[in-house]
Amino acid sequence: MDAERTISEIEHLERIFAAPDTRPLSPGDVAAANRRHDEMLAHSPWFRLWQQFGVCCRGDAEGRHRIQS
Repeated sequence: MDAERTISEIEHLERIFAAPDTRPLSPGDVAAANRRHDEMLAHSPWFRLWQQFGVCCRGDAEGRHRIQS
C-alpha cells in the first residue's frame, strides 16, 4: 500500500469537499432555511413582535408560518 498516494487522495478529497457549493438555492432550500431560522428565534420576544406586526422581509406567499406564543 502506497501511503503517499493514499495521503494525496485524501488531501484531494478534502479540497473537493472544502469548496463551496455554488449551485443556486431551490425554493425548498430557502423555505427550509427560513423555517429553521424561525424555529431558532421562536422564543425571542423581539422576533414574535416583528412577526406580529409584519416587519419581515418574507411575505406570506413564501409559506411563512407565524410562531404562536
